[in-house]
This record gives sequence, C-alpha cells and structure tokens, in this order.
Amino acid sequence: MNSQEGLPKIVEGELLHGVDEAVCASSNLSAFAHWLSSSCGLDFHDYASLWRFSVEELERFWALWLCYYDPRFASTELGKSAISGVGFDPTLVLSSHRQPKVRWFEGLSLNYAEYALAAGSDETALIAYDEVGRIELSYAQLYRQVALLAAYLRALGVAKGDRVAAYLPNGLFALVGFLASASIGAIWSSCSPDFGATAVVDRFAQIEPKVLLAVTSYGYGGRRFDRRRDLAEIVAALDGLAAVVLEHGEDELVLRENLEVGNFSKVVSAEGAEVELEIVKVEFSHPLWILYSSGTTGLPKAIVQSHGGILLEHSRVLSLHCDLRVGDRFLWYTTTGWMMWNFLISGLLVRSAIVLVDGSVAFPDLYRLFEIVARERVSFFGTSAPFINACAKAGIVPRERYQFDNLRTLGSTGAPLSPEGFGWIYENVSPSLQVASASGGTDVCTAFLASSPWHETRAGELACATLGANVKAFDEEGKEVIGEVGELVICDPMPSMPVFFWNDPSGEKLYQAYFATYPGVWRHGDWIKIKPTGAAVIYGRSDSTLNRGGVRMGTAEFYALVESIEGIADSLVIDTSHLGREGELILLVVLRPGAELSGDLSDHLKARIREELSPRHVPDRIVAVREIPRTINGKKMEVPIKRILLGELPEKVLSSGSMANPGAISEYRELAGQLALAKRTDG
Repeated sequence: MNSQEGLPKIVEGELLHGVDEAVCASSNLSAFAHWLSSSCGLDFHDYASLWRFSVEELERFWALWLCYYDPRFASTELGKSAISGVGFDPTLVLSSHRQPKVRWFEGLSLNYAEYALAAGSDETALIAYDEVGRIELSYAQLYRQVALLAAYLRALGVAKGDRVAAYLPNGLFALVGFLASASIGAIWSSCSPDFGATAVVDRFAQIEPKVLLAVTSYGYGGRRFDRRRDLAEIVAALDGLAAVVLEHGEDELVLRENLEVGNFSKVVSAEGAEVELEIVKVEFSHPLWILYSSGTTGLPKAIVQSHGGILLEHSRVLSLHCDLRVGDRFLWYTTTGWMMWNFLISGLLVRSAIVLVDGSVAFPDLYRLFEIVARERVSFFGTSAPFINACAKAGIVPRERYQFDNLRTLGSTGAPLSPEGFGWIYENVSPSLQVASASGGTDVCTAFLASSPWHETRAGELACATLGANVKAFDEEGKEVIGEVGELVICDPMPSMPVFFWNDPSGEKLYQAYFATYPGVWRHGDWIKIKPTGAAVIYGRSDSTLNRGGVRMGTAEFYALVESIEGIADSLVIDTSHLGREGELILLVVLRPGAELSGDLSDHLKARIREELSPRHVPDRIVAVREIPRTINGKKMEVPIKRILLGELPEKVLSSGSMANPGAISEYRELAGQLALAKRTDG
C-alpha cells in the first residue's frame, strides 16, 4: 500500500483497460465518423486526426456537428455548404477567434428545452431518488409537468430574460423548474439547500430573480434539516422578488407581505385537459442559466451561458465522448450547486434517461450509489475522486454485492483521480468498464478533457482533449510545452464559454478572469501536463479558488464571514490539495488582543461556515498565526503561501520586495514543517 490508505500502488500511465472493440464499433463516435466520411468526404484514420480537424477547422466542425445532431439544420444553406465544403463561410458560425468578444451562429434561433423534451413518448426520462423513495417519469409525463409549471410561471409574470432562481435539492422539482424556465426564455440559476443564507444571497441578489423556487427542508444522512429561517433571510434580501414557489406550499412559513406563494405539487398535478407547452425560440446566444464561480476578491462571479452554446457542447460531449445512447441511463452524483447538475440533466438532449440522486452517498452506507447503479441498469455512472478515495479507505467491494452488466463507463471529475483510484475501480467495481476521468469546470460547464470509446484507459490520465477543444499547456512566457507541467489554456473559443458576466457591462471582469494573463487565450487556472500521446494529467488549481468535492468557492466569501466573527482580526484559507492528492483545508486566523483559539471559538467558526457557506468547506484544521502575508498593495498572498505549506522554499515562490510584511514568512516556513510532521504522525 502507498500513502493513500486502501489504494493499491499503480504507476501513472499504466495500461489498465484496452479499447473494447465491440463498444467502439457501435459507438456514437464511430457513427459520426462514418457520417463524416459518407456524407462529407472526410476520412479520419484515428482520433488524433479527427481532433486536429475539429480545432484547425473549428467553424466547419461545429456546423457539421449541428447538422448531424439536428438534421433540420443540414437543409439550410449554411448546413449544405458545411457538408459539401463548397462556399462555406466560417464567419457565419464564429465571428472571430480573438477571445473573448466572439459571437456564435448569429441569426440562428432555437431553445434548449425543445431539444430536451423532443422524445415526447413513453420512454423513461428520469428516475429520481432521495433517501426515502424513488419516482420515475416518462418523457410525456415530464413534458406535461413542465407545461403546467411554465403556464404558472407565465401567470406570475415571468417572461423572456427574467430570472428564475432555485433553492432546491437534486430532484424532480429542480428539473421541471429549469425546463419550464428555459422554455419561456427566462434565465435559470440554482443553489443547493445545504448552502447557507449568506452564500445564497451573495449569488442571487446579484441577478434579482422574479421568482424563487424553494424547499423549506432537505434530507441528508437520515436527518431532516429545517431551512425556513434561511429561506426567510434569502427572500428578505431579494429585491424585486414577486413570488416564491414551494414544493408543497407549507403554510407555516412566514415570508414578507405582498409576496405570492405557490405550491409546485398542486400546479403539476392539476386535473383536466393537457396543456401545450409554449416554447419561445431565442437567439443562439440568449442566456440559458447563470452559474457561479469565485476568485479571490469580491462577490462570486455570475457566469452566463447560452442556449445554443450549452446545446452544442453538451450534446457533443454526452454523445461522442460519454457515448450515451437512446434509452441509456445516466447517473452523475451531484447537487444543484455544482455544474455537474447542469451537465447531468443534459442527458435528455441525447434521449438518455437521467438518474437524479439526492442525499448522502454514505447513507445508509457507501454502497448506496452502487446499489442504485445496479438496480437501474445505469450505463454511465459519474462521481468524484474523493468518493472513490472514501470507498477505498472504507474497504468496500461493490462487485461482491452487485452485477454491473449494463455499466460501460465510470466517470470521475471534481478533483484529479489518482492512478491508485483508477486501480481501485478495476479491482473492486468491474474489470470490464472504461474509467473516464474528465476535466472542465463551472466557467465552461462542459468537459474539455475526457475519454472516448476509441481510447484505452491508463492510470491517472485524461485520455484526450475533446473534439473542438484546443487545449494546451503554456509556460510563463505563453509558449506551449509538451511533457511538462504548465498552465491549462484553451487557445480557441468554445461555444459554452460565458457570453458575459452578470453586472459586467464593459466585459472587464470577464477579461481579467480568463484572458489577462495570455491575451486572447483562455487561462483556466489549473496545472496540466499534456503528454506526447495527447493524454493529459491535471495537478489541481494554479490559483487560490477552493475546490472541495467539485464545489468551487472563492476565498473572498470565507474572509467576509470569518472576519465578521468576534475575536478574528484577519484570516487566510488554503486548500493543500496538490498533484492529484486530496489535501486539507486549512484556515489560518489572526486573533484580536485577548481572544483565544479555544474549542468554543473553533467550533463556532466551523458551525458558521457550515451553516452560512457550505458543509464541504468546513476547515479540517484552524491554526492561529501572528500575521497574514500581504503584497505591497495589500492583497493576501494565497498561492505563494499554499506552495510554502506544501514544502517549497519561500525564496522560490515569492519576492520579499513585493511584500508589505516580509518578516511574516519565517512563521510560515516553521508552520510548513509542523504540518509535514503532523502528516507523518497521522500516517
């Protein structure tokens, strides 16, 4: 065994599973390649040549994918020219390659919801689990509920461009709410109910929703958590809110006056004639939803992504890389506060049934997800590296309890999956499936590194850059490096990149977030090594954003809360996850005179963070320090301190001349040694 308890020693790059020739031959990727050959005269002998075409002729690739995905587009003039290659005008697909001010498919109108509900039949659309039960709906039943809720939202005054926010768990209410909102052309945004009121208000207050969909409690780990007080705080802080729609219309909830309160269950179970869903066609770039990511300062960034961009990206990845097929069942364990929820529900775009799972993965035990995968005959099961590590440490062996005959792929994201994690899956789940480690992010809401049915599985590797994603590793001078760790960059636009940030009319915040380091090139904020084979290894964040269990949160949110607590003068929060290994979340605090970091203060800090921010971001340890290192202009030195705590020499990661308090560093050199000693003792 190595230092990762429960995980067998595996070498990075070790071949664990070859290409399944039967799966490869019947895959969506092979069918697409055959269509490119037979209809377009484009022949590709391997994945590498197809990928090169997809980035070197980016506009034609996306036009061809849209033709293939929706044959109606193939009959348009643009579609015909893309297929034939004669008279094709790339500017009709993409206005420019110079990021970020680009426009996709101008003049094209569509609606995400139309594609998601296209099946309209008795095929299963979704299966939803919470900790006490299961429900199943067909596409026809889902369509009816969406139509009823959309009509109700219209009656509340919701129109194209309005915001509909949701404080909901991963279940039927959230899915129906999103599709109803999208069908109107309203803009969706969601938070999980385990987020505290402060974190929710920091997000929703920016976008001023007209309607809030919410629950008053949620279940987790066999308990119910009352959220009425939090919900009242959220509602009170949202100016312009016209209505709240509750799951069951609980009448004991006290909200402000002159606020319409609706009942979702009654709306979608209304008796009578069928309701026709009125779908509003919107321009390709019209906002579909708002996600949230954070940097080191200010409120969470409100990231706006479009109907057309998400439709293209998700249909591409789910079909060609995840190989989801009509009638398959797709499960990715997530909450509504993580972009993987948005990715999961897009399984409807490729007519796969989606399996929604709410509650704890460990209730009643860690076999829970595997039991659902086996029972529901899931084809693609997605989870996170921390979950795999937890299963390994607990010593569970799912293959001894369940048959996974339908499971073709097990996906992992949210954090780098170690080589040992790959090995555990093959030893304890199934030796015949493909392990697909993927990377993307909230900012693009898709995967730009993943696998495909044409790829073998090697330990610790992401098999390929996805089609249409020009991913590279850059050094500090902006030069491409192969076989070395560098900054993950995307050199050309992707359709799901943000169309803008909310409340950023000049575009300056968006530019600074992604393009200021390498002008015109998207810098993602991860360390990556791209191998000569085209496979990649992710080594974690190159910035200070906190990624715990796939949920990203900016340090500014921490500081605003922690430094409001009596006795705390200053703080620094560091996630020590590094090089594919899950680390500790360490909160460093400067105490005010007379204050002590007693059990009471420490417990109070953890409780406030759990209740007001997120349970995933409760620190593993809290350490009192004399002062927080800052730059001359006052910025906390988060990334350099992280590197020092991970064992790097201070003189290699910072310049004392750039510091306002260079004398502070000696304390952190000592602290790094203490933490290293603690880790050895813990091990």
